[in-house]
Amino acid sequence: MLVLFETAAGYAIFKVLDEQKLQQVDSLWKEFETPEKANKVVKLKHFEKFQDTTEALAAATAMVEGKLGKSLKKVLKKVVAKEAHEQLAITDVKLGGVIKEKLNLSCVHSPAVAELMRGIRNQMEGLITGLPAREISAMSLGLAHSLSRYKLKFSPDKVDTMIVQAISLLDDLDKELNNYIMRCREWYGWHFPELGKIITDNLAYCKSVRKIGDRTNVASMELSDILPEEIEAEVKLAAEISMGTEVSEEDIANIMHLCDQVIEITEYRSQLYDYLKNRMMAIAPNLTVMVGELVGARLISHAGSLLNLAKHPASTVQILGAEKALFRALKTRRDTPKYGLIYHASLVGQTTAKNKGKISRMLAAKSALAIRYDALGEDTNAEMGVENRAKLEARLRYLEEKGIRRISGSGKALARADKYQHKSDVKVYDPSGDSTLPTVSKKRKIEEKPVEAKAKKVKREAPTEEEAETETPKKKKKKEKKKAEEESKPEEEERAISPAEEMTKKKKKEKKRAAEEEPKEEVEEAAVSPAEETTEKKKKKKKKVKEDE
Repeated sequence: MLVLFETAAGYAIFKVLDEQKLQQVDSLWKEFETPEKANKVVKLKHFEKFQDTTEALAAATAMVEGKLGKSLKKVLKKVVAKEAHEQLAITDVKLGGVIKEKLNLSCVHSPAVAELMRGIRNQMEGLITGLPAREISAMSLGLAHSLSRYKLKFSPDKVDTMIVQAISLLDDLDKELNNYIMRCREWYGWHFPELGKIITDNLAYCKSVRKIGDRTNVASMELSDILPEEIEAEVKLAAEISMGTEVSEEDIANIMHLCDQVIEITEYRSQLYDYLKNRMMAIAPNLTVMVGELVGARLISHAGSLLNLAKHPASTVQILGAEKALFRALKTRRDTPKYGLIYHASLVGQTTAKNKGKISRMLAAKSALAIRYDALGEDTNAEMGVENRAKLEARLRYLEEKGIRRISGSGKALARADKYQHKSDVKVYDPSGDSTLPTVSKKRKIEEKPVEAKAKKVKREAPTEEEAETETPKKKKKKEKKKAEEESKPEEEERAISPAEEMTKKKKKEKKRAAEEEPKEEVEEAAVSPAEETTEKKKKKKKKVKEDE
């Protein structure tokens, strides 16, 4: 059996002397305790040294990616192909498949082979002759640095300092342009104030001023290459009736020179923006897809570099740029800000005020993944950013629609989301179950209640009937005596008082008088008398019950 062993200095091929010892995996490490014991197990057959660090890096990257490098292919053809009947022990299964496919060599990978490789690595200095320890360590360190640079892809295309400088210059140009345009409008406004209100676009305004000069030239000037026909006609009409003052040619020359500066800076700004867009798509394509070129460049500039930004968690990316508001909120114990520079992203801008916080949090989480993928990943495509942006847009639509639809009515119509109200039935304790005393029978309760109610009604109705009975005989006496109308008033007052007094003393006499009166009164008494009889019977029954007790 042959063993392929990779080092920082080159490829080594060993021959296993005693294959039976490989079967004892647990005790194999004892055979590599000393260089003498190790030489009894394996023997160096061939060593192919790398010429320089570039060749070592190419071989290492090919091994990492599971590919068959040129130098390894040459070694295998030279040494192993002569003994094709023997198996080749390797550490990487993927590489073994490639070797078997291209060179038709049988490769072996097992726990015994992994233990064998570990033993060879421990006694590498004694097994590989002609390589001092210092040289091997220096080669290992150089190859490690080269490989890490290759893995992180620190190429000129990945330098993010250009983005930091470009976005800073772009912000400075915007400030200067605003100052220059404001000065130009104010300066030329003394001569032709109406032009500033008609032309709102700053670049078109400066180009128009540059072409017009004195407002008296507007009538014979063609502005169709700068302005639409409607605005051009409006400018010509305003120039005829302008309220501006007259200025000298020297003043006009200085204003035109300022307009030239504004036009040049605007053109340079557009060129710089295109450059920034291209650099962002080259360095951070996924971040650019997620938040846009300007916001992505500002995030990188704020963090210092793309690698520093990749080290930040999503919560920091969310409030990056709002540090002042954050510390003020922490100091005053108020709500912390929900967004910083990420607020200017298009996804956050198109949401309602209620959902801005949610979307900014989700966007920051996905952007943090995109930044790490751009900074540390090997691929340079923007597929991940496109997928995550599609997910965020779907989530945004769901939040805008609230995900609720009506059950009744049309299916397309959205339901109204009411505030949640907690409704729970509060059970009250019923004390009736605590009593152990015997209750009155149901039949007795049913009999007593309606009778008592009738008796009460009779008592209330009785005085009205009795008053009517007592008043009738007194009216006869009035007719007999034939008193004057003046004396009748005090008598009526006495009648109002007397029924109450007579009711208590003469109940039996009233019954006899009622029998002698009109049939209507007899009917009324007939309705009342049975109720009175029932009450008297009940009273007698109660007395008997008491006597029995």
